[in-house]
Amino acid sequence: MLRNRLIFGLIYSSGSFMQSRNFRLQRVGDVNWLEKNYKFQKISFSLDELVVLDATKGEKNIEKFSQVVSRLVEDVFIPIAAGGGIRKIGDAELLFNSGADKVILNSPLYDDPKLAEEVVNRYGSQSLVASVDYKVINDVPIVHIHDGVTPVKKSLEEYLAYLESLGVGEIIFNSIDKDGTGFGYDLENIKKYAKSVSVPFIVMGGAGNKFHLSSGLSIDGVSAVATANLFNFIGDGLPIARSHMLEHNANLARWD
Repeated sequence: MLRNRLIFGLIYSSGSFMQSRNFRLQRVGDVNWLEKNYKFQKISFSLDELVVLDATKGEKNIEKFSQVVSRLVEDVFIPIAAGGGIRKIGDAELLFNSGADKVILNSPLYDDPKLAEEVVNRYGSQSLVASVDYKVINDVPIVHIHDGVTPVKKSLEEYLAYLESLGVGEIIFNSIDKDGTGFGYDLENIKKYAKSVSVPFIVMGGAGNKFHLSSGLSIDGVSAVATANLFNFIGDGLPIARSHMLEHNANLARWD
């Protein structure tokens, strides 16, 4: 049986790492601050994967972002998925050459699906992660692209099926409404959509403690839980969360 995963997300913007709430960004610190407070060589033993997203508004600088990814790779010995600002196959290649194991696409999956095809043909499906940002409007979850601004003209169910048809290797299911709140995942919609695709389904948006992470993994069809909440997981937060999840029979890898 494949193990589930505990993933930590880092939100990057214009040279700094950010705390995000409903996609509104607040600066926390640069990569030096991150290394000082997180000590990734130690904390990576509590994680299965690291996600790094460039959420810079407007024009993104893929070269500078790739340098940040390269620096993170020096201290992290777990898979890294990186995305944000990938607009052509050369951008994906740059991130792979900087140490990323996977690349993440969001808006281009809708705007330029041929890019997904190029990534899959060159690097394989396992190298491509689709990020789906959605918010609930009039009780209906609507996919949004372009930094959460533009709604797409497909239902969420149709969009997930569309992504699978592109050959993506896994899907990050991210609630804009829950993002950064620390109040827990959007369990209602996760339960509704987690089994609608056959690829691994990662949930993100809202986790603020170990109980939220456990609740996400308990849902049938969920392959991984992710959190990007910087403040709740400084110090021993992630090791404690993993221990708690294992004590409650989570299907996570044990390294003791």
